[in-house]
Amino acid sequence: MPDMMKTFVMKKIGEVGFMDKPIPEPGPNDAIIKTTKALVCTSDTHTVRGAIGERENLTLGHEAVGIVHKVGSEVQTVKPGDRVAVSAITPDFECENCQRGYPSQCTQMLGGWKFANIKDGVFAEYFHVNNADANLAHIPDSISDDVAVYCADMLSTGFMGAEHANIPLGGTAAVFALGPVGLMAVVGARLLGAGLVIGVESVPKRQELGKTYGADVIVDFSQVDAVQEIMHLTEGDGVDSSIEALGSQVTFEACVEATRPGGTISIVGYFGEGDYVKIPRLAWGVGMSDKTIRTGLCPGGRVRLERLLRLIQNGRVDPSLMTTHTFPFDQVDRAIHMMTTKEDGIIKPLIVFS
Repeated sequence: MPDMMKTFVMKKIGEVGFMDKPIPEPGPNDAIIKTTKALVCTSDTHTVRGAIGERENLTLGHEAVGIVHKVGSEVQTVKPGDRVAVSAITPDFECENCQRGYPSQCTQMLGGWKFANIKDGVFAEYFHVNNADANLAHIPDSISDDVAVYCADMLSTGFMGAEHANIPLGGTAAVFALGPVGLMAVVGARLLGAGLVIGVESVPKRQELGKTYGADVIVDFSQVDAVQEIMHLTEGDGVDSSIEALGSQVTFEACVEATRPGGTISIVGYFGEGDYVKIPRLAWGVGMSDKTIRTGLCPGGRVRLERLLRLIQNGRVDPSLMTTHTFPFDQVDRAIHMMTTKEDGIIKPLIVFS
């Protein structure tokens, strides 16, 4: 067994490349996973551009599945050879924030997000998972790795957007931006009982997928004023819930403006630039509109993964429809570039390991 492995790293802000690193060893409660499939996320491109600060030779990637290679002495739920999923968020479930009910903020703000943030990520032939019993889930035989890998982030984050949006049964919801997270927010809104789901998107392929995943109406913001159209569709009331799935000032303001008094604005977009996000004062009711702005980082943990896998297994959602491109691991740099430029209609690239 070789001692070294190939990894894909952020060398510094704006510079990436391949690098050999030692295969990690597990601590008593940890596991080492041999990577089989991974996905590239737009947040990887934010990281490379410096959204979370300088990183030196940090292995990128946070969405992957694989086969258990080695486990620590205290691990009980998985063993070498098991096929497993792991969330992008891997809390310790022991710290004060975890015990307060915010495991995604493990030990510090955004601290549950360890891969490619505070430790090496998953764009490697092997990767380390802390607290394996709490953070690894067995993948059912009926689900392929190509599909299960979506549980790492896209399903969990998109569904969280809907969960946080406080959608009344039969209520109205608008999802701004139908990238992978927004598309899964559409699915989540339908599963949670929204009576009208409005998708806001201008790209034809994403519009088409939005309808496939359950949006009742697509509003093309390049053709009409999205807020005015949403007000028209809701007879002047605005939606009960809006979901911001892009991470931009424009879509955030539109969410506030399109949400009725007492409604909820759920933020799942990654605001990768700037120092401040501004709230439109009058649409906010000068601070007195009873509108809730809810933020979140997708939940981690075995139970969350098992629930997501159950939805796939029982036919509630097929996230693999979002896979537009496939690359071998040695071309992950090309996938990163395409996710930065959004060329060739890319939505989600799958990375295949040998």
